[in-house]
This record gives sequence, structure tokens and C-alpha cells, in this order.
Amino acid sequence: GGIIGAVSGMFTGIDAEDKRNRALKGAILGSGTGAIIGNQLDKQETELRSAIGDENVQIKNTGDRLIVTLPLNILFGVDGTTIRPDLMANLRVLSANLRRHPNTTVQVIGHTDNTGDAHYNQFLSIGLANKIATALIGSGLARYRIIAIGRGEDEPVASNLTVEGRAQNRRMEIVILPNKVTI
Repeated sequence: GGIIGAVSGMFTGIDAEDKRNRALKGAILGSGTGAIIGNQLDKQETELRSAIGDENVQIKNTGDRLIVTLPLNILFGVDGTTIRPDLMANLRVLSANLRRHPNTTVQVIGHTDNTGDAHYNQFLSIGLANKIATALIGSGLARYRIIAIGRGEDEPVASNLTVEGRAQNRRMEIVILPNKVTI
């Protein structure tokens, strides 16, 4: 995070009058901002991993965001749109973690496989994303911090030619984005 911030900070000062001094100042500020964001994400990732403790839930730290991936089969029954009661605990843990880290925004992104009509899959993905967003809000997450998005079958992570691949493509991604940090 610090390196990305430093590089972007260097380029913010290039068109200024005193290029070298401004570039250096931008690099320092960008580096500090990137390091702060990276540290926050590392801390939040560690907390989530220990609190969720479900091997079906994947948590990926990309350096600028956390992506929590939940397979749809663990959230909803087959062709279901009701969140399984036994899995609400994971959503409550996630909501509590997000409340402890208020300087983030959250995207809930629903994905489907390519079985069936593409329009139906799009409709289904946004409907399921809205259900998860509503559950997070019901667990105390502020509504203004969350957006539900449906991607339908447009962003597969595996081949839709196999049962296993289609199962991987049916997923919910909760993307945690740090808000800008000002120094």
C-alpha cells in the first residue's frame, strides 16, 4: 500500500511549479496514506479470518481492498432466495467487523453461473445481493455504507462447462473498500 501511494503521490506533483519538491512531498504523503490503508486492511483481514472460521468463506487482501467470497450454496438453498438461518452468523460477524472499521464502504456483488436465461441470471444476482445487503443492514451496518450489485453470469471465475465450475461461479463477493485517508 505504501509503495502504491508513493508512486501515485510522486505523479500528483509533476505538473506543479516546483516539480521536484512537489513530487517528493506527494510521494511522502502518498506513501503515508498507502501505508495507513494497507495497515487497516491487514488488521481487518486478520480479525475477519479469526472471527468467521469457515473454510468455505474466502478472504482475499489485494492491498487496496478486501474481498470476502461466499459461495451461494452456503448462503441459500438450491434455487432459494432465503438466507439459510445457520449462515446468518457469518453475516452478523461480518457486519460487526464492518462496524468496527467505519472508514470503509461495502459492495455486495452477486454472481451466477450461465445456466438459464441471462436476463433471469442478472435479475437473480441483484436480488440475492440485495438480500445479503439487507441482512448486513439488519445486523447494524449503516445503509449509506453499502451498495448491492448484480453481475449475473458476466464475471465467471471458473468454466461453466462443469458442475464444479458452475458452483464456483455462483457466489457472493463482499468487497470492502477503505475510504480516502487525509493526512
